[in-house]
Amino acid sequence: MPKILLVDDEEMTREMLRHALELRGYEVVEAGNGEEALKLNRTDPCPLVITDILMPDKEGLETIMDLRREFPDSKIIAISGGGAVGRIDYLEAAQKFGAQATFQKPFELAKLFAAVESLLEEEPVSS
Repeated sequence: MPKILLVDDEEMTREMLRHALELRGYEVVEAGNGEEALKLNRTDPCPLVITDILMPDKEGLETIMDLRREFPDSKIIAISGGGAVGRIDYLEAAQKFGAQATFQKPFELAKLFAAVESLLEEEPVSS
């Protein structure tokens, strides 16, 4: 099964999602922020990244932009409990920056699993 990079500053969220994904047969690598995630992905790229948006050190939108630039074939799912602040809808912005799917916390695991499976089935586009 493909490896998934899970990025979230909330340890309990990471633990719950890691456990749920591992029960479905995925190997999961965890990072507590975007900077750590990029370092891990540079060492051993994962075909799918699930990232939170609001995190310290390197937040999710910047992480998505960096992933798009360095790993253009990676699939990205953005998750956030932050919603919108002022005029900025973080999940909408995440899609504009390259996330293929977004989920507002709390979300149904079945919907996340469906997105994971769908994205991992897609063939990368080669030039």
